[in-house]
Amino acid sequence: MKRVYDFLKKAETYYLATVEGDQPRVRPFGTIHQFEGKLYIQTGKVKAVSHQIAANPKVEICAFCGGEWIRVACELVEDERVEAKKSMLDAYPNLRSLYDENDDNTQVFYMKNATATICSFTSEPVVIVF
Repeated sequence: MKRVYDFLKKAETYYLATVEGDQPRVRPFGTIHQFEGKLYIQTGKVKAVSHQIAANPKVEICAFCGGEWIRVACELVEDERVEAKKSMLDAYPNLRSLYDENDDNTQVFYMKNATATICSFTSEPVVIVF
């Protein structure tokens, strides 16, 4: 899991894919955080991505960095605890102008049943299950 975290952190931007009905939706994200041995992402409950995850928590993440790319297929599980939200926002203080761990909008999810595949054109794929 640490290798996945390190890759996404170094890439800075990754793309999160969800579905809305039968339509795929992809958008850039930048939050990746380790908390209590799990990988977390963050969004706002008012956003369409939040509603898409609620309807179908299976997502895929993709990023490219240093000649390699990663795909992470997982389920996202909401963690409503203030401690989880605070930990995320403490790691990304620039988000505090938009979010607060005590508001009704801040939402954090951890990855469950995750399979990450790191690929390049010159190496065999590396598969990480967590």
